[in-house]
Amino acid sequence: MINLTKISKNELAVIDEKMARGDDSFEEIDIAVKAIIANVRQNGDEALLAYTKTFDGVSLASLKVSEEEITEALETIEPSFLTILKNAKDNIREFHQHQLEKSWFVKKGNGIILGQKITPLKRVGVYVPGGKAAYPSTVLMDVIPAIVAGVEEIVIVSPPNKEGKVNPAVLAAASIAGVTEIYKVGGAQSIAALAYGTKSIRPVDKIVGPGNIYVARAKKYVFGTVDIDMIAGPSEICVIADGTQNPAYIAADLLSQAEHDEMAASILVTDSEQLALDVQGEVEKQLKVLERNKITRASIENFGHIFVVDTLDDAFEVVNEIAPEHLELLLDNPFDQLPKVRNAGAIFLGAYSPEPLGDYFAGPNHTLPTSGTAKFSSPLGTYDFLKRSSVIYYSEQELKNVKDQIIQFANEEGLTAHANSIRVRFE
Repeated sequence: MINLTKISKNELAVIDEKMARGDDSFEEIDIAVKAIIANVRQNGDEALLAYTKTFDGVSLASLKVSEEEITEALETIEPSFLTILKNAKDNIREFHQHQLEKSWFVKKGNGIILGQKITPLKRVGVYVPGGKAAYPSTVLMDVIPAIVAGVEEIVIVSPPNKEGKVNPAVLAAASIAGVTEIYKVGGAQSIAALAYGTKSIRPVDKIVGPGNIYVARAKKYVFGTVDIDMIAGPSEICVIADGTQNPAYIAADLLSQAEHDEMAASILVTDSEQLALDVQGEVEKQLKVLERNKITRASIENFGHIFVVDTLDDAFEVVNEIAPEHLELLLDNPFDQLPKVRNAGAIFLGAYSPEPLGDYFAGPNHTLPTSGTAKFSSPLGTYDFLKRSSVIYYSEQELKNVKDQIIQFANEEGLTAHANSIRVRFE
């Protein structure tokens, strides 16, 4: 049964204790991940093929997905689902076009021009999981912002099944999104290949996309060689609800995240004890009929929480401390309450904006900060695939006007060659 706790705004320290999801020590995993990365750097495709046989149980002759395999996948997908993928693509593209940044320049006086030049990354890698479920939605969410940004080359890596094929829905989504460079490799080994390159897979500038703990730790260790989007933890949803809301809706939304994996966190914060009890009962009722019952129940019993607070203002204090990946405001006046939210990855307003709407279709990105990182980071977006270069132009006269200040500044730091770089121009 989902845990129910009464809490006051003065007990926020309790939140961190209750939200803890296991030991943060990754020593054994890190040893394995570092060994995989080193092996791929040294042995390239040979290491990738060996790991695919070991971890995925299949021997491959080639890592790259062929055009024939993509065509075959498209032919096996229901036409109605292809239409849905195309509609979702359109929504995602439209939303992310609003995030585009433009180069800008300002003129100061007659001889100074300052500005910022925006340049898209050239080559990006996208990791698409293939373990407990297939995620064509991840393809759309991670690829389309890169395309909108102007990235020239996008490569997808995803683990193959026992038949040596990438999930057909993933291939269909990749084709619809506009990606044809796809490789049958997963895990930490695929992250190493994207970062350092092999004979088959050329290195990229940035790696994005969710994965298991081995993928996450591998991304951590290749960061610096390449950029990454984030180190994502288990999924989480938080709902703030008042006593007028439908407990069946809330329970269904909590369970929608709990089915991701055993460590997903599902949280309700409410000022109504009766609603808390009703949701607790409704969660048990709905759990009995879910297909992924074992995973979902483990998540709910270990990491599901209902917090009953004194006021809705207290609820926002609790939620801002949690900084959830997904936040639903099931309130009569959600727009009025929106300014109270400081920390959340994605915010869903009202009873008819449930979290799965954002996962699949509405348009905003579903690659979101987890584990409290919404306190300082943002969803994946077009801006993640753009670089900013500063631009400076001074005329001779304008540099002359400020040369003494720069020379003195450089000398104060003991960098006399810096000072000389200015001085030499006016001797």
